[in-house]
Amino acid sequence: MRKISQGDDLASPMPIWIRLPRPGERCPYTGLSRSALNELILPGVNNHRPPVASISLKQPHEVRGIRLIKFSSLMAALDALLEKSEQEEVHPNEVLQTLPAKE
Repeated sequence: MRKISQGDDLASPMPIWIRLPRPGERCPYTGLSRSALNELILPGVNNHRPPVASISLKQPHEVRGIRLIKFSSLMAALDALLEKSEQEEVHPNEVLQTLPAKE
């Protein structure tokens, strides 16, 4: 049996859900900060229609939960942000407010 070493080039599958990174850390897939991801997923920041799907896993008796982000929804929103900023030749942050809401 062959052991896998660090130098092996393996294509890792993309996740279905990713966890919101801890404060001060960045998303390992996109490099976005926790604050940037929150702008994409939380309803209060996006006129109650966030462009990226997420869920909060929280038990009724608990104060805090775990926020999970749907990875495909995040990638689609980032792609839309890039396309729109290229078409309009504006900064991506200005386009962020105009992204369509998640389905």
